[in-house]
Amino acid sequence: MAVLEDVLPLGSELERSYPVYVRGRLKFRVKQIVYVAFSRDEAMMGFGFPKEEREALVESEPHKFLMPSASDMRFNWVESNLAALDPTEARELVVDAWRMVVPKKLSRAYDLLHPDGPGDPTVDIQ
Repeated sequence: MAVLEDVLPLGSELERSYPVYVRGRLKFRVKQIVYVAFSRDEAMMGFGFPKEEREALVESEPHKFLMPSASDMRFNWVESNLAALDPTEARELVVDAWRMVVPKKLSRAYDLLHPDGPGDPTVDIQ
């Protein structure tokens, strides 16, 4: 079961990323682009995800993923039930959403520093 604290460090650790609060909701941004957003109660996490793949994602695991609201259908976006995700999966979704909004060279640099992905933040990679 993932919780906000599992992914919160990524909001400021990923290059060019920063956390902001908008109308009481925590969001992760790169410049002005939101790539992750949490509900006020921190139970739901929306994240950047390719439009053409989201229907398959939601249908494959409907207990974890939901289509975005009608007003957000035009965006590359999916909603998830944070408690249905395991912590590693939640961190991977955040990093993948971040990859969609940064230059490829930053994404490649991240891969070199984290060859096993975001994994467990309590494990020292060095």
